[in-house]
Amino acid sequence: MTNFQRIMLFSSLAVLAGCGVGEASVTEAGDTATPVPVEVGYPVRGEIYATYHATTTIASEGDAPVLARVPGEIVEILVEEGEWVHQGQVLARLDGERLELEMLSAKANLEQAEAELARNTDLVERGLISEAMFDGLRYDVDALRALYDLRRLDYGYTQIRATIDGYVSNRSIKRGQSVAANEVTFQITNTDELVAYLRIPQTELAKFEVGHAAVLEVDSMPNRQFPSEVIRLSPTIDSRNGTFRATVLIDNEEGYLAPGMFARFTIAWERHSNAMLIPSEALVREDEQVLVYVVIDGEVTRRVIETGIESDDQIEVLRGLHDGEQIVVVGHGALRDGSRVLARVDTEDRFAG
Repeated sequence: MTNFQRIMLFSSLAVLAGCGVGEASVTEAGDTATPVPVEVGYPVRGEIYATYHATTTIASEGDAPVLARVPGEIVEILVEEGEWVHQGQVLARLDGERLELEMLSAKANLEQAEAELARNTDLVERGLISEAMFDGLRYDVDALRALYDLRRLDYGYTQIRATIDGYVSNRSIKRGQSVAANEVTFQITNTDELVAYLRIPQTELAKFEVGHAAVLEVDSMPNRQFPSEVIRLSPTIDSRNGTFRATVLIDNEEGYLAPGMFARFTIAWERHSNAMLIPSEALVREDEQVLVYVVIDGEVTRRVIETGIESDDQIEVLRGLHDGEQIVVVGHGALRDGSRVLARVDTEDRFAG
């Protein structure tokens, strides 16, 4: 190969390299020889939220054990796990024969004392018995009435009743089993409203307020978000880890969530309306500066901007950019100030705020 052929070959390779996508061929004088193909977009106005991310497991505040109020043998079980029950509904029955007899005995004693009191009412009015004796009879009646009420209450406790509305999440008894007073027989869980307890660093305390909106995601439904709200903020800091507790209420009326699920929370703690928004991928970060490339008459100009809230794939521009200015979104890696570009607006994927 002659020297002339070698020179021509190297020249052809240089021209081909200058035509690569996303690169600009610049002459020695610094002018762009070939326009760089880029995708462009425009700032839009919209809402943006500053967010905080946290993870925890979902719990239920509507979670209550059902205790046996009196000892006895389980003779009947009326519900099973997974069934919805209402507050006051009978879930199981104990053998209450002894308690019933004690109640009837107390009732008989009360009725006898009331009859005695009634007979002596006329006598005390006629002065045939003393006021002190009559008062003693009244006190006896009051005591016997209280005893009867107590026996009647104990007999009523042989019917084990639901303490809240909810699902039976656990049955811990079986028929024929003897239970003691205050022994757990069922667990009832209401999942209409769930809660989560988030541990947040104390340095973030000033950002949070009761009423802040939040959304959560769970692994079992990765493409769905569930709304929630901060309802309580603990006024104290846990000295062991330097965090405070935020309680989040979750509306679960549709029943997709369950206590014990691990969830990722995104809490919106600041909201800016009518903010100027651009895609985050349009940013170029150099040292401590943030800039974008603005397209004017087919050429780009480097523009330093001041940014605000960043959220997912969008960022707020506070200063340095004007509405209607066209910016490079994709392809700015090979650009320099003054580079010529071949701009294309992607109408399908165009950033829309």
